Amino acid sequence: MKLIVAIVRSEKLNDVLEALFKAEVRGLSISRVQGHGGETERVETYRGTTVKMELSEKVRLEIGVSDHFVEPAVRAIMEGARTGEVGDGKIFVLPVEKVYRIRTGEQDTAAVTPVS
Repeated sequence: MKLIVAIVRSEKLNDVLEALFKAEVRGLSISRVQGHGGETERVETYRGTTVKMELSEKVRLEIGVSDHFVEPAVRAIMEGARTGEVGDGKIFVLPVEKVYRIRTGEQDTAAVTPVS
């Protein structure tokens, strides 16, 4: 079992969700976050003052998957999120020790695999 954490451009969220749906990857959490990576700094004018904007609006997706869903999920995120420009984001794949489905008490793979 793995936890996939992806940080992507907020404007690419719908494309990523569509690609995940087509890959039959279900069950995810989405958070709005701020951050920066390799993007160049933006400069904006606020009330007549020039302000250096160091953080960009991003979206963080967290997806718990069985091992055989890792590659399809990563491919779908990359397909949906890629613009080819700096700032497209990152994907992290982390090991998961234990998972429980609260409703049924199922554990591990049974808890992260979609219910038929």
